[in-house]
Amino acid sequence: MAVTYLKKAPRRPASEDRDIRDTVAIMLANIERVGEEAVRNYAERLDRWSGNIVVSDADRKAACDRVPRDLKEDIQFAHRNIRRFAEAQKSTMGECEVELLPGLIAGQKQIPVSSAGCYVPGGRYSHIASALMTITTAKVAGVPHITAVSPPRPGTGIPDAIIYAMDLSGADLILNLGGVQGIAAMAQGLFGAQPADILVGPGNSYVAEAKRMLFGKVGIDMFAGPTDSLVIADHSASVDTVAWDLVSQAEHGADSPVWLVSTDKALADGVLDRVPALIDELPEPNASAARTAWNERAEVILCDTREEAAQVADCYAPEHLQVQAEDLDWWLNRLSAYGSLFLGAETTVSFGDKTSGPNHVLPTSGAARYTGGLSVHKFTKTVTWQRCNAEASHELALRTARISRIEGMEGHARAAEIRLRDHTA
Repeated sequence: MAVTYLKKAPRRPASEDRDIRDTVAIMLANIERVGEEAVRNYAERLDRWSGNIVVSDADRKAACDRVPRDLKEDIQFAHRNIRRFAEAQKSTMGECEVELLPGLIAGQKQIPVSSAGCYVPGGRYSHIASALMTITTAKVAGVPHITAVSPPRPGTGIPDAIIYAMDLSGADLILNLGGVQGIAAMAQGLFGAQPADILVGPGNSYVAEAKRMLFGKVGIDMFAGPTDSLVIADHSASVDTVAWDLVSQAEHGADSPVWLVSTDKALADGVLDRVPALIDELPEPNASAARTAWNERAEVILCDTREEAAQVADCYAPEHLQVQAEDLDWWLNRLSAYGSLFLGAETTVSFGDKTSGPNHVLPTSGAARYTGGLSVHKFTKTVTWQRCNAEASHELALRTARISRIEGMEGHARAAEIRLRDHTA
């Protein structure tokens, strides 16, 4: 396979950041021991927030009232698309019942978790879309109680537009909390929340580590790393369009890799020349983040054939995979490892990040090789049940007892055979 790197990023060690891990472990242990007081202390020290943790109904309404009408309509547009896509996903989740042999009936049920904790990032950007993606999907799945948290801004709390998105999506409880303390509060059920069965939503490295450490006690959507994006482009693609798609994703942060895989050298060279100028057009701090990501994490890869390009893409297993090439149906049928796929120059990852409908909480760091993104399935337990009559029980008991004794499990054998005695009696 002829693959040439026109730009190659240094490989970084996959080891965890020990300082982050130690810090998160100490914080989680302290919150578990002390409870709400510890959470308040962290909120004051880390977020400079000493106001109310719980967003009251009155404060929620006031925040929603302050959101401009045009912005509300934009948020409503995105919410409708996200809800409709989640509803379509839910319609594919069937329950079933089958008679495996005469008298033995088994089935499958879909049961939503009892409570969900949705983390909405704050910090440099106000992630309105993350509130829509996580809370709406949980609501459609049928989760009875949803807690949402987001980092408060000093003196004002969670931005009004995020509160509006949380309220529109169906959050039952909103907390002015970010970081590890927000994750821990949802997991433990502090400040009136129900202890979360599952924690979802993107966040910084401390949030990701907190979710990783709590996994097992609670469910999580996925182990998340920095967002990443790969564009496949051939001779038919536009240099400016491809370049802006790469820059827009590098804007997420200095540690966010972007990759271009192309079968056309002129296109690849053009993108290499164009990207730095486009980054310079961004405001700060966006430009600095995108510039570092481009200089230190980006790669541009030239392939001889589209099959080679597809193999490279499958190897990277990107969170976002965009195709700007001819014969889109071929790519749709061929590609197999991605979080979400964006086909054609008329679509872009930015649509998926904000408004188009499919969820933007997606697997990163190559995890798309084995898992998909957030969906109604993540909030739902697929459980099974079975029952049998005396006739089916007789045959099951005989065969179960024989297999159990071959395995050395005498207790299992006797538990099966007692059904024979009860039936005989």
